[in-house]
Amino acid sequence: MTGSPWVIEFDGFVPAEEGRREALCTLGNGVFATRGAAAESRADGIHYPGTYAAGLYNRLISEVHGRVLEHESVPNLPNWLVMTLRADDEAWLGEPGAEVADQHLSLDLREGILNRRFSVTDPSGRITAVRERRLVSMDSPHLAALEWSITPQNWEGSLSIRSLLDGGVENRNVADERELSGRHLQVIAAGEGDPGTCWLEVETVQSHHRCAEAARVRIVIDDQMAAVPLAPYRNGDAVGYEATIPVRPGETVVVEKVVALFTGLDRAISEPRSAAVEALAVAGGFDDLAAAHRVAWRQLWEQHALALDDADPDAARILNLHIFHVLQTLSPHTADRDAGVGPRGLHGEGYRGHIFWDELFIFPFLNMRTPQLTRALLLYRYRRLPAARRAAADVGQRGAMFPWQSGSDGREETPTQFFNPVSQRWMADNSRRQRHVGLAVAYNVWQYYTVSADTDFLVTYGAEMLVEISRFFLSLAHYDEADDRFHIRGVMGPDEFHDGYPDRPGEGIDDNAYTNVMVSWLLQITIDAHRLLSGLHTENLWERLGVTPEEIADWDRVSRRLAVPFFDGGIIAQFAGYEYLADLDWEAYRRRFPNIGRLDLILEAEGDNTNCYQLSKQPDVLMLLYLFSADELTMLLDHLGYEFDPEVIPETIEFYLARTTNGSTLSRVAHAWVLARYDRERSWQTFLEALVSDVADIQGGTTPEGIHLGAMAGTIDLVQRCYMGIEPRGDVLWFDPTLPEDLDTIGLTLRYRGHWLDVLAADGTLQVSLRPSEAAPVHIGLIDHVVEVGPGESVSIAIVDPSG
Repeated sequence: MTGSPWVIEFDGFVPAEEGRREALCTLGNGVFATRGAAAESRADGIHYPGTYAAGLYNRLISEVHGRVLEHESVPNLPNWLVMTLRADDEAWLGEPGAEVADQHLSLDLREGILNRRFSVTDPSGRITAVRERRLVSMDSPHLAALEWSITPQNWEGSLSIRSLLDGGVENRNVADERELSGRHLQVIAAGEGDPGTCWLEVETVQSHHRCAEAARVRIVIDDQMAAVPLAPYRNGDAVGYEATIPVRPGETVVVEKVVALFTGLDRAISEPRSAAVEALAVAGGFDDLAAAHRVAWRQLWEQHALALDDADPDAARILNLHIFHVLQTLSPHTADRDAGVGPRGLHGEGYRGHIFWDELFIFPFLNMRTPQLTRALLLYRYRRLPAARRAAADVGQRGAMFPWQSGSDGREETPTQFFNPVSQRWMADNSRRQRHVGLAVAYNVWQYYTVSADTDFLVTYGAEMLVEISRFFLSLAHYDEADDRFHIRGVMGPDEFHDGYPDRPGEGIDDNAYTNVMVSWLLQITIDAHRLLSGLHTENLWERLGVTPEEIADWDRVSRRLAVPFFDGGIIAQFAGYEYLADLDWEAYRRRFPNIGRLDLILEAEGDNTNCYQLSKQPDVLMLLYLFSADELTMLLDHLGYEFDPEVIPETIEFYLARTTNGSTLSRVAHAWVLARYDRERSWQTFLEALVSDVADIQGGTTPEGIHLGAMAGTIDLVQRCYMGIEPRGDVLWFDPTLPEDLDTIGLTLRYRGHWLDVLAADGTLQVSLRPSEAAPVHIGLIDHVVEVGPGESVSIAIVDPSG
């Protein structure tokens, strides 16, 4: 991969890398996205065309290895890309005999356009050059376009073109799930309209959502619309057109394909088919769409770009790629949809498109750039609050228990078992015990409020979520007179490798430190929310929720007496009894296995279990240092009645770094963050490792199933909040930069409480400037003091080098 900071380039065709390239070259607009597969390709184990719509799911039942499984997934929608050609009666491009050579792809991040050039050689030696442009409109979120410029190089004769909408697609992107049923769609109808136009309508087989695509093909020769007969073409579940054009060497034929895509989830339509046909009828050509598309992208970049003037050029380029993919998945258009934040974006079928806790790593970037989008995405959780209440009641608890994996309706989608390809045995999947996902929801609610001061959101939605999540965790906490502490038992922490103890596998662990500290924090901020809103005529809210003074007193009491385990010496223990687990022979396993990220699979195949060892798939205790500063964590533990010496934090970091397999792309994001204040060089090197998670596919084959959106957003946020030292706390926006030695300059634009802030750290100085506006002044914290800054004003301070 080469190119400028704004262009990602790929040369040649490497079958083993095609899936990764397709994911990285995905184009989208927050409503739907299409993988960067070659237009002439089919799903064949090398290529995988895929189109996915935000918030659309379907459920199937499969029998695999003797087990019956129910699974809900994002369905792969009809392939609108299909375009192919042939010279005279030779093989069609994409079929054996037509060889692609000299391929070069360039993804223009600034403009959101994928360019491809290649040549085709047929068995008779005819060479045809093709240049392709492709976009998924960021301006008109239901439109996409593809353009081929075709030039015969050494032949004269008949050029045949075929353009299709193909409804015969299945979900086959994830290698480990190809034995599951994958036919999520049935074709309802297809037809032709005006010359060169056709449409295809499908329906999901269980959720019964309709999806319609309409396509228009135009042929241009010598900058003039060519009067070329277009013959309707049908083949199974595909509909489209064929055309044959006489050509000469050096003569260029331009084939333009514009597509409209609608689903039953879209607003203000009668039904998808008519909406698609009508949108296509008024859509301009490729150049028209591209012009408006470029404007939309320019405006997004003005709001979301990071300037790293003296950074590693590869780092700057990949950061731009990460911002690009976050914005393609979560654009302003997404705010109009009932959609959550999937960890693999809209780029593939990894994790079946389910929603986990990755929004914890994604929302901080959006909060300070596009807070209105965070607000809309939080409503995905609010709308599923009734389902979370039912889930809590089903296990005999109060409040709301959010699922570890969520999909269409908020029920728990986590499988109860999964197949271990190493041992060829089924393993229990108890990850639904990760109750901490509800804590992530609460954290996201409060962080959004802290940045935006959106009291209306807190009154209408946020406070209710905080109260119900607090009630759930309060009901999990049981008091023990012996130590005068509350204990939370039978859960899993973020680590994911411990679903129980060696003698009690699958039953969860007790007093996970991350969970208990976060619960204390949650109960405190729920009390704060009640206090904050009580002076705003919210009596009806508290009456409706049934909040009483006695309940608030219970929140306060439990927030002060939750148990947190410690090692001798002051290091926070991951959970109660962690210190009694065995040490793993790490060097032996690293010698035997090139990748030990999934030690759970390796150990199970050996008849062993991760529950027996001090190890983690990803950060657990260290997540507390990811979410809270050292001062905040010290205050939280002090509130709980524990003396905590921040001087033990570096030792804590080293202890857990040595015991983490990095089986998640989120690991290096969190590790780079916690190292930033203690070892800037290691933080930067870990950041660079996190940065290449997808471009280098460091997990060995997962990127083709979709990019890792949490890791991408996390790397952006590392620069934005961690290295810039940005921390919204209370009514103050704090800045305390700690730039890595390899990073001299960071410039960015932030949104905070109605203001646009231009922030620059360069030449040893931090400058914060508020653009002119009508918003009220805000409090800005500069390292160790607070100043009030109004619209049009600037403040600056010297950056202290911690190395002296």
